Amino acid sequence: MSSLASSAQPLASNLVQSVDWLAIAPPTIAAVVALVVLVADLFVGEHKKALLGWTSVVGLAASALMLLPLVDGDRATFCLSGDAGVCSYTADRFTLVLQLLVLGGALLAALLSVTALKDADRGLPEGEYWFLLLSSAAGAALLPASRDLAILIVALEVASLPAFALVGLRQGDRRSSEAALKFFLSSVTATAVSLMGISFVYASTGTLYLTQIADRVQNVDGQLHTLTQTGVVLTLVGFAFKTAAVPFHFWVPDTYVGAPLPIAAYLSVVGKAVGFSGLILLTVVALPSYADAWGPALAALAALTMTVGNVGALRQQATRAYSAVRLLAWSSVGQAGYLLVPIAAAAYSDDPEHSIGSTVAYALMYAAVNLGAFAVAALVGRTKSRNRLSDYRGLYASNPLAALLLAFFLLCLAGLPPGIIGLFAKVTVFSAAVDAGLGWLAVIMAANVVIALYYYLQWTALLFRAPEGKAERHRVPAPLTAALVLTGLLGLALSGAPQLVLRFADTGLF
Repeated sequence: MSSLASSAQPLASNLVQSVDWLAIAPPTIAAVVALVVLVADLFVGEHKKALLGWTSVVGLAASALMLLPLVDGDRATFCLSGDAGVCSYTADRFTLVLQLLVLGGALLAALLSVTALKDADRGLPEGEYWFLLLSSAAGAALLPASRDLAILIVALEVASLPAFALVGLRQGDRRSSEAALKFFLSSVTATAVSLMGISFVYASTGTLYLTQIADRVQNVDGQLHTLTQTGVVLTLVGFAFKTAAVPFHFWVPDTYVGAPLPIAAYLSVVGKAVGFSGLILLTVVALPSYADAWGPALAALAALTMTVGNVGALRQQATRAYSAVRLLAWSSVGQAGYLLVPIAAAAYSDDPEHSIGSTVAYALMYAAVNLGAFAVAALVGRTKSRNRLSDYRGLYASNPLAALLLAFFLLCLAGLPPGIIGLFAKVTVFSAAVDAGLGWLAVIMAANVVIALYYYLQWTALLFRAPEGKAERHRVPAPLTAALVLTGLLGLALSGAPQLVLRFADTGLF
């Protein structure tokens, strides 16, 4: 009995983990506010439901502000007592930058939602809406800090499952229900494949911690080498789905069009941040020794994704009867291809940290300007429910500021002045590919940038043409005004000092 007790004591001590409450504050606050909003919805009258929205906005702002005390140095929690260097949650530079992107994107989506719930989307149940949005944001903020595969998958699902419900939350809307079903089924399939891959990696290494996997996977028995390579590729599938990489992109156009517009904006930025942060952690942190397996795969995905996305967007521009949101959906697929380029380059580069910094810098630029474009689309959608491209003709005559902002955001996405930050981000990604010896990928990227110029400039020119009828004035509610001002100022500030973005995006992963 004494021997059993003595052997149980080390086992128990190994299971005891430290908890740093300050480190986990950002996702925790979002999760707590989600529960508060859900309970408050039971007691708040219909005429006071707007308080739930503003409570959610304040909660997301508080979550983002809690990143400030973490800037001074790296923090880790849920660490094994026997090995302080093996932790499940790490708040390092990479985590903080991605959490800022996620929580900032969720905050802007919440501002758009306050207006949407008050206007066109009266069929949306407000309490459930805010609970799901905050829950998804909490999961998305948890994922960049995850340093073991179990928490990584849990965070991915916590971010994803509420998103399925948000897409299909419109009552009696067939298009919304179909979009949610397609999103759900394809995501579940991708997650199942990823779980199979994780089981293969665990079988080969005997651990779920990313740092331990990086050490042990190099010494895997030769008979398990093929199993490990298969596990690496399968594990990446779920995160490739989240990034909307081709051929896992087919859910994007219908989902963006069928979802409430703020949720489409949320998925286009926060959903991508979840996918890319997961890809980076899996490839560069956990599996750098298997770069020969994931490097070529991601390079091929990048080339295919940017090409299919831009060609798809070009087809939408061919007729102005198409939805502007559908064009933005295809555009986001093309942008995902650019974001994949530096991650693929990290497999070949002597300086993978610089390559990852390029992806993060591009993601920050894309988040700001894409959310701004969706904010203008939300403004137009208040009077034009179908939100077709033709509805943007003559926008300058009815709302000069909104037209100028949308033109600026589109030029940023195209990489043209005065959208200097877009040009800077594309040059950074391009140089990452060239420095890594991926000249062929850089050539494909350059060709796709030219293709994208056509439909971005076509849309921009449409804003300043004479309107076909009487110009209709757009009244801009305060929350929508705040979203437009924030994204506009952020885009202008980044264009004024683009070099600061790369410094800020220095991830410190290595």
